[in-house]
Amino acid sequence: MADRPPGAAVTDAADPAPPGAPRCLVTGATGYIGGRLVPELLAAGYGVRCLVRDPDRLRDHPWRGRVEAAAGDVTRPESLDGAFSGIDVAYYLVHALGTGSGFEATDRAAAAAFGRAAARAGVRRIVYLGGLAPAGVPAGRLSPHLRSRVEVGRVLRDSGVPTAELRAAVIIGSGSASFEMLRYLTERLPVMVTPRWVETRIQPIAVRDVLRLLVGAAGLPPEVNRAFDIGGPEVLTYRRMMERYAAVAGLPRRLIVAVPVLTPRLSSLWVGLVTPVPGSIARPLVESLRYEVVRGEHDLDRYLPQPPGGGIGFDAAVGLALRRIRDADVATRWSSASVPGAPSDPLPTDPDWAGGSLYQDVRELRVDTDPAALWRVVEGIGGENGWYSFPLGWAVRGWLDRLVGGVGLRRGRRDQARLRVGESLDFWRVEEIEPGRLLRLRAEMRLPGPAWLELSVTPDGAGGSRYRQRALFHPRGLAGHAYWWAVAPFHAAVFGGMARRITEQAAREPRDPRDPRDPRDGRA
Repeated sequence: MADRPPGAAVTDAADPAPPGAPRCLVTGATGYIGGRLVPELLAAGYGVRCLVRDPDRLRDHPWRGRVEAAAGDVTRPESLDGAFSGIDVAYYLVHALGTGSGFEATDRAAAAAFGRAAARAGVRRIVYLGGLAPAGVPAGRLSPHLRSRVEVGRVLRDSGVPTAELRAAVIIGSGSASFEMLRYLTERLPVMVTPRWVETRIQPIAVRDVLRLLVGAAGLPPEVNRAFDIGGPEVLTYRRMMERYAAVAGLPRRLIVAVPVLTPRLSSLWVGLVTPVPGSIARPLVESLRYEVVRGEHDLDRYLPQPPGGGIGFDAAVGLALRRIRDADVATRWSSASVPGAPSDPLPTDPDWAGGSLYQDVRELRVDTDPAALWRVVEGIGGENGWYSFPLGWAVRGWLDRLVGGVGLRRGRRDQARLRVGESLDFWRVEEIEPGRLLRLRAEMRLPGPAWLELSVTPDGAGGSRYRQRALFHPRGLAGHAYWWAVAPFHAAVFGGMARRITEQAAREPRDPRDPRDPRDGRA
């Protein structure tokens, strides 16, 4: 590999693209759109390099061996130059929403740094997925989220690198935040008293069409430097979208009553109450629905013609998404990206652990079953399977977390049987997984200090297994110590009950040495 400027450590692809293939840099590859765009680019014959803060988070993606990984962060300009070396097209699929009141300034600075690095490296095109802004609405009246998305597009277009900004409204696809909001509102509420934004006209677009256009935008002529509106073939109100969703999903007809009294803030709290989408994400989604968001032009069709039959309609997009969910074939979810501001401290007892107070709750039990059966239970924890102890306690903890602006317990899991590094699991994040042996989760709930939950499996040499469970908490300040001792009386019920019930469930699992998830056959 050719020498690269300092600033980004780049790892080679085990299965590189053909020589001479155009090369793309993808930011946000651990997120919802980026994680789906990478295999589409590979299928189109592009070489792909992913810019990620931690390349280990790509480890379990099925396409990992076919891409390069560059360690870097758009908020740290010094980490970018090496990542751009040899790149033809750069995809900007990140934003700082949720990092606090200054997220607009962070977005602006990150986009400017990205554009400068792309220009220095001679990148021929930037592709950015933005938000569809309502026509005729002054920037000052837009939501901060949408205003920032529009500004980022302007900053990238002003970078000197030709930029294609694709502006989308609601994206319909399995695992998208917009789809999850629509899905849970419709499925859980047969009768709804709704905000007046349910009467707003929207032009949703299927995620497959978004990906098709993102890939196609890489080949736009060099003189193209502008924003394009994108959308599906139908314009619907949110009310109609819920009614059509119910019909596709086979649900009884929903009764929807719109009232004018729910503000965006109250609406986001209502959405957070009913759906897994936390208020911090629900609010910008809701605010973007206050104004009509319909394509004002179809200019992109001149460069990227519609496929035969046109774009994917709303009903077909919903049907495809529901089929993915039913078949447990959801590639990425809205929660795939890390929660901004989540801790990244080293695990206590690691070599680079800096010391300080550390509280632990350790449980260890023997179970009369093979390690493969015990591991199936461990890897299946959370989501619909629950946490094997004190369900009310877990539910209350999730509600409390949502009340203080956290993610809560209802993010669930992408796949009910398999986990991979970096994905969310209720209010945890999978920090490490060694199939058949170790699962380590890092807490993303609001806590006065970082916390981990570690579950491990080892054979005991007598045909059985040993289950070890560690809960670790590193308190920050007096509040951290007070928190630990306040919840310590519940540990026997929560952590003790979890260990007992996991081993009890494992004892009921069938022994099958041919099970494809058996860690001993090398295919876990």
